[in-house]
Amino acid sequence: MMTKLEVILQPSRFDAVKEALTELGIGGMTISDVRGHGRQKGHTEVYKGREYTVDLVPKVKLEIIVADDQIDSAVSAILKTASTGKIGDGKIFLYKVEEVIRIRNQERGVVAL
Repeated sequence: MMTKLEVILQPSRFDAVKEALTELGIGGMTISDVRGHGRQKGHTEVYKGREYTVDLVPKVKLEIIVADDQIDSAVSAILKTASTGKIGDGKIFLYKVEEVIRIRNQERGVVAL
């Protein structure tokens, strides 16, 4: 079996997370720039003397499929490198993946990762 890790994190922590995952041998990933908010509900900023609310904070969404024997090490690496200890550090979501098929040569399962 395989698991999809969907990680929402601060853009400033992305390079450290990517490097940590690469060191574990996890190279395949999809990255998206996203915006959203959790408990922090955004923040206020001042621009040209006017205050305004930024309610959708820029984040990075990282999607990775890993073999089940890599889940613990991948999650530990992400937690270690993405955490600043402050609100807004992000979340990790885990989903079970039944099958992966590489389109190029129709390989299936973990070898297709």
